[in-house]
Parts: sequence; structure tokens; C-alpha cells
Amino acid sequence: MTEVLSATDFRAPIDDRWFADYVVGETYEYGKLSVTAEEIVEFGRQYDPQRLHTDPEWAETGPFGGLIASGWQTAGLMMRMYCAHYISAVASLASPGIDELRWPAPLRPGEAVRLRTTVVESRVSRSKPDRGIVRTAVEVLTDDDRAVFTGTAMNMIAVRLAS
Repeated sequence: MTEVLSATDFRAPIDDRWFADYVVGETYEYGKLSVTAEEIVEFGRQYDPQRLHTDPEWAETGPFGGLIASGWQTAGLMMRMYCAHYISAVASLASPGIDELRWPAPLRPGEAVRLRTTVVESRVSRSKPDRGIVRTAVEVLTDDDRAVFTGTAMNMIAVRLAS
């Protein structure tokens, strides 16, 4: 399980977090996770069979000078930390996607990464006022602050109904 790395975390726990708890401008960090060379090769063989992910010997002579994780594997690490700490366990309804998904640098075997989230927009849905749309800047960063994943995630989050 990953841990909270920022000085503060949400005021509401993940199992009682609702739309109103996602406040624009708030930033949180969570981590750390890493993948081994063996995990990179296994994932690559199954889901992204390019030699830079599946063949360590070839990768040494390839464009990155060594084995690197698939961007999709890096996205999986992001999602694990996102679900474990950021996205509500009780009010998350769905996600229409991630805008501007990028892998600006490669993730290498054994590198630890953390997730940084910043709420950039939070608005109640015009057509369905029982939910809101939260847009979050998402970064997966190495220990030396190199971004290996960036994007803007969109999530539909339920509004807490008055009791």
C-alpha cells in the first residue's frame, strides 16, 4: 500500500469523500511504488510487446540506453495510487477520460514513483445536479522530480445529499 507524502491529506477519509471535498487548488502527494525489470518485461510481453519493454539486451542499445516500462504500465501505477488515496471510494461515479496524457520521461526498473494531484476544476453538472465534475492535474514523479506521467483526469463525483 502506498502512503500519504504531502503535509496534509483530504479532511474527509476516502470512504466518506464527496464532491464538495475536492477543493480547487489543493495538492496532495502519495507514493511510493516501483516496478522491477522482470515486471516490466512481463507487462511488455503481455500488453506492449515492443523490444524496449521486453528485451533487456536490445534495450541497452536502443534509444533509451536500457529497459523502460511501458507508458501503460506507468499509467497502471498512477491508477493504483489514485484509487488508493485520491478518488472517493463511495462517491466516484465514472471517468470520461484523461486529457493531455503524456509520458515525458521513461520509467526505469527499480525507480520509486509518487503521485501528485492538484484539483484544477470542480463544478456541479448542469444536466445532473446530483453529481459534479472534478478535473485533476495528475503527475507521476520519480525521487528526483522527473515526471514519467502527466495528464488531467476527469471524474464524476456524487454530491452528498442532505439527510
